[in-house]
Amino acid sequence: MAKRRNLPGLPGSSPVDPFSTLYPNVAGWVRDGWIEIGRDDCNRSFVRALDIGGLVWEGAASYPTMHAALLALDEAIAAWVKKHG
Repeated sequence: MAKRRNLPGLPGSSPVDPFSTLYPNVAGWVRDGWIEIGRDDCNRSFVRALDIGGLVWEGAASYPTMHAALLALDEAIAAWVKKHG
């Protein structure tokens, strides 16, 4: 039988959010903005950050891993917030 994983928000779970730990800027961004992951007919980038004003950042067309894509997004959001507040 598989061992039960402790997930945030579930009884007996740790209060630590692993996503917020790995990608703190993305976790903060989605409170007021949003992200898009994946390709569509209009964009060549794999990952994008948007807010009510529109596109804030778009990444590369591909990444070796999802972790690499999310790290790039996290760093870009941090730079944008530092510049624009």
